[in-house]
Amino acid sequence: MRRSFLAAFAALSIACAAPALALAQPADPAALIAAQKAALAPLAIMDGVWRGPAWTMDRTGRKHEVTQTERIGPFLGGAVKVIEGRGYDASGAVTFNAFGVMSYDPVGKTFSFKSWALGRQGDFPLTVTADGYIWSTPAGPNASIRYTAVIKGDAWREIGEYIAEGQPPRQIFEMNLKRIGDTDWPGGGAVPKD
Repeated sequence: MRRSFLAAFAALSIACAAPALALAQPADPAALIAAQKAALAPLAIMDGVWRGPAWTMDRTGRKHEVTQTERIGPFLGGAVKVIEGRGYDASGAVTFNAFGVMSYDPVGKTFSFKSWALGRQGDFPLTVTADGYIWSTPAGPNASIRYTAVIKGDAWREIGEYIAEGQPPRQIFEMNLKRIGDTDWPGGGAVPKD
C-alpha cells in the first residue's frame, strides 16, 4: 500500500510539474531579440549627439539653467537604447549627469526606462509615441513627474511636469536640443577578441 501511495504521489507530482516546466523553458532567443529591436526601432531617431539649453525648477521655484548634452546609441544589436545626459553650468562644470537604458519586454509587452541620476535610480514605465516618448516617476503621495519628449528631425524638445492629485500639471523641466552629429557610442571601442 505504501508503495502504491508513493507511486501515485510521484505520478501526480510529475503531472503537476509538467506545465510549470514547460513555462520555465526559455522562448526562442532570436525571436525575443527581434521583437525587442522592432519595438525600439521608432526611437532610432534619438541616436547621435545632441546639445541645447535646458532648465529645471527646484521645490522653492528657483530655476537652474544648463547646457544639456545627450549621447545616445543602440546596444546589444539594437535590443536596448543607451543614453547618457550631462548638464553644464555657465562655468563649464558638470552639474547634472544621468545614465539610462530604454528597453522592451516582449513577453510582458511593456517598455521601461531604467535611470540613474542624482544618486537615485529606478525602473519606470515608458510609452513610445509616434514622435517620441513619455515616461514618469513617482514624486510623493498621489504625485508624479511626467516627462514628454517630441523629436522631429534634428530637434528634440522634452518637458517635465509635476502632477499632483487635484492640481493642474506644473512644468518643472524643459530642454530644447539640436542634433549635432553621429556617435558610435556605446558600441564603438569594444574590446577585441585578440
